[in-house]
Amino acid sequence: MNVNLQHLQPYPFERLRQLFADLSPPAHKSPVALSIGEPRHPSPAFVMEEVAANLQRLANYPATAGLPELRTAIAEWLQRRFSLPGVDARDQVLPVNGTREALFAFAQAVVTGGPDALVMSPNPFYQIYEGAALLAGASPHFINCTARSGCLPDFAAISEQQWQQCQLLYICSPGNPTGAVMPLAQLQELIALARQYDFIIASDECYSEIYFDEASPPPGLLQACAAMGDGDYRHCVVFHSLSKRSNLPGLRSGFVAGDAAVLRSFLRYRTYHGCAMPLHHQLGSIVAWGDEEHVRANRQLYREKFDAVLAELDGKLPVSAPDAGFYLWPETPVSDTDFARQLYAAEHVTVLPGRFLARDSGGVNPGANRVRMALVAELEQCVEAAQRIVHHLQTL
Repeated sequence: MNVNLQHLQPYPFERLRQLFADLSPPAHKSPVALSIGEPRHPSPAFVMEEVAANLQRLANYPATAGLPELRTAIAEWLQRRFSLPGVDARDQVLPVNGTREALFAFAQAVVTGGPDALVMSPNPFYQIYEGAALLAGASPHFINCTARSGCLPDFAAISEQQWQQCQLLYICSPGNPTGAVMPLAQLQELIALARQYDFIIASDECYSEIYFDEASPPPGLLQACAAMGDGDYRHCVVFHSLSKRSNLPGLRSGFVAGDAAVLRSFLRYRTYHGCAMPLHHQLGSIVAWGDEEHVRANRQLYREKFDAVLAELDGKLPVSAPDAGFYLWPETPVSDTDFARQLYAAEHVTVLPGRFLARDSGGVNPGANRVRMALVAELEQCVEAAQRIVHHLQTL
């Protein structure tokens, strides 16, 4: 048995179940879950039709590298979305089964491990980063994201020795759960550090297509590379998927793109890993990446929900709109775990305690006394949840 498995901590939703184990929510109130970030807007009909029309491809094994047509569709999307001068569809793009599996597998392929090896990530963070680091034989190092640093990682707190030990840096922009977006200049600073200290940046950009201003989409890591005059994207890899962008979480379709040398090694790993995307999913993905109308409509739904929910919570709970993404990250009037228990027991509303998404680092847990609220349900449900939260706050 892999001894590193014993270091994996319970997943946040398992901890949430344990937190609520002795509670009985009011049966007369319908449940509203703001805890899990599963998109619930309708999946695009044209994608489902494309998948259904190609079910006969179940008779064929898919190649790990994916269809050339899919890699081309992804490369063209990247060029349009991030104003890139060029993306080599053959060598700089690799389809994957959603970002989750790829973010985990990537560390297994690129980290050499050892007692001094560090894999860095934001704190709070997507739990896959920590598990990937541990099972790759490295030590996770958490970079706190607090109000003082604008809810972005405080990279100034990293010592030169720690940068020297770093083999892989996970970043997430827009952030989960904070919704904070890293500016282009900060991304470029990280690229310079990666080249100075010879580590790889894995940029989780799966929330990048949910934002408020159509004229100001969040910048990406490859965009920062291109602005530095580097079309080879050295030391840089980005992760995107159709789950949030296109409301297709069950399609398990995404991609990794960037440094061709890194992707060649990752493809070799994946060939043995056995994780090729089914062909009918690839064909559905091609049409999804080629369409932006449904993505703009998706963003509008989120705008409406944020406007309505923030109007309900205004002046009652310390919270503001994120830069992007679909989470709210409010401060709580009592401890985050107590607040979550109280809301569930009194209002049948589920939120995720922030401390479950973070680790103690530098003497603090940057998720403590905050909760994550995912505005993924329909507008009416989100507003109902906000009203129940306000009702509960009035009882404190």
